[in-house]
Amino acid sequence: MSWPNPFITQRADPFILRHADGYYFIASVPEYDRLEIRFAPTLAGLIDAQAVTVWHKPDTGPFSALIWAPELHHINGQWVIYFAAAPTREIKDGLFQHRMYALVCNDADPLSGNWQPCRRVHTPIDSFALDATYFAHQGKHWYLWAQKDPAIPGNSNLYLAELLNPWTLKSAPVMLSRPEYEWECAGFSVNEGPAVIQHGDKLFVTYSASATDENYCLGILSIDILADPLNLSAWRKSARPVFATSWDNQQYGPGHNSFTVDEAGRDVLVYHARNYTEIEGDPLWDPNRHTRLKYFHWREDGTPDFGVPPADHTSVP
Repeated sequence: MSWPNPFITQRADPFILRHADGYYFIASVPEYDRLEIRFAPTLAGLIDAQAVTVWHKPDTGPFSALIWAPELHHINGQWVIYFAAAPTREIKDGLFQHRMYALVCNDADPLSGNWQPCRRVHTPIDSFALDATYFAHQGKHWYLWAQKDPAIPGNSNLYLAELLNPWTLKSAPVMLSRPEYEWECAGFSVNEGPAVIQHGDKLFVTYSASATDENYCLGILSIDILADPLNLSAWRKSARPVFATSWDNQQYGPGHNSFTVDEAGRDVLVYHARNYTEIEGDPLWDPNRHTRLKYFHWREDGTPDFGVPPADHTSVP
């Protein structure tokens, strides 16, 4: 199977969940003002599926601006949307003012169900925080996100903690990664947008690095599946990016990925990228980070090979 590239236009930070009856898609919208979900029985069906708004930001308050990077998870029978939001669009001390939130729905259908009031996900540091993801591992529930530590230069580092429930941390966070290589510090020093996938005897965390222009790219961390995820020394970090801009294919700044599988169970990389570099003004307000999909494979040593971002094509070959 192949898909048109872009897969869905003007949807950044894409997340696709394969659940019992099909596929759910959620992403940042260019207006940064709402959370919308698409559902389709097939992966390709998401392209034309109706986008249903399940939550709209309030006019004022702590989560009334810049709704970023939502993810939809199904945790112990509950639907949970994680997202980041700010009280205003104002930048303070060089950063936006985002904090992390969770919405919970106990109904069977997340598109028509009743979503409970917004809950903040508190962390020990009250600072810029975003891009939370969830995964189950070793019989435990885990929360993985990006946050600014005022004591560490740069925009954001990656943190991991065990969950007590979908909106409450159970353990003290451990910092898994901070921007240190040149490719993580181009334009801005950033580690953000983590995504988790298991293969063989390893657990992998991909993440996005650098500014959101053509410098944006994916790095990767790995750990043995039997190791304690809160033991920092058990993690390994690649010294090189694993998915980056292709000048030949005119694909710029691929990143903020998630993972899914097609109907046959083949692994699919979900990500966004632009097809030009001439951005007028702040890249944040350029809407053309499009959702894209590509297959990837696993090397003999068990590590993923994401290849290069393929060029745009509007028809399925």
